Amino acid sequence: MSKKIYVGNLSFQTTEAGLHDCFAQHGDVESAVIVMDRETGRSRGFGFVEMDTAAADAAIEALDGVDLDGRNLKVNEAKPREDRGGGGGGGRGRDRW
Repeated sequence: MSKKIYVGNLSFQTTEAGLHDCFAQHGDVESAVIVMDRETGRSRGFGFVEMDTAAADAAIEALDGVDLDGRNLKVNEAKPREDRGGGGGGGRGRDRW
């Protein structure tokens, strides 16, 4: 079974390969993704790594606060994504009678 790890405070210079290599020292990495801004294409400063549960627990313990590319990482278990609702639109342009 695998566990998803949140990795925050990433440097804008950190690559997905660098993130993968950092976590691979603690076990097999299934995926390593840095979240990018849609408009600028630049890193948003956080990402996610997926690993086997035992390896993930070891990586969280070992890497939280560790320097990577000049920044101290914030590493913990990822929380489930919240449903933001979406789809609204606010009714612009409609008659409000």
